[in-house]
Amino acid sequence: MARLEINRRKLVATGIGTIAAGMAGFITPAHTAGLAPTPSMRGGSNNYRPGAPIVERIGGGGFWMTGTVRRAGDGAPLPGQRIQIWAHTTEGHERDQRSHGATLTDSNGEFRLEMPQIVPAFGQPHGHLAYDSGEFETVFLRPVMSSAKDKTLAAHFVLQPV
Repeated sequence: MARLEINRRKLVATGIGTIAAGMAGFITPAHTAGLAPTPSMRGGSNNYRPGAPIVERIGGGGFWMTGTVRRAGDGAPLPGQRIQIWAHTTEGHERDQRSHGATLTDSNGEFRLEMPQIVPAFGQPHGHLAYDSGEFETVFLRPVMSSAKDKTLAAHFVLQPV
């Protein structure tokens, strides 16, 4: 009879331990269990120009740079965030002032900026994007296009508060 009680205790203890371990994910704070911040990419800050103006479009257009900006941890969209964009295009090199511009995210944390067609620089067609406004940690991105014929390039930021 004593042996049966020991087994019950072990069964109950094991069951409670299993339930507690499973619930740990539900009571962990969102910032540790949620969306991780985006790290800066190597080469992302090349030819960066602090304070590029907010523009309706860069150059003649024809190519769309798009993306989202969310907060690390809970993934909430971040409206009103300034994203700077620049690239080597059919109208200028990425170091040229005319190849730089910035835009703001909308109420859903989304941004979209038209610019000239991106062309390969150093063998790769790529864009540069930066979040550098100070409320969150600065992030530089350098996404590479799958083809120089693509007409859009998307980049997504997950920002960590400073």
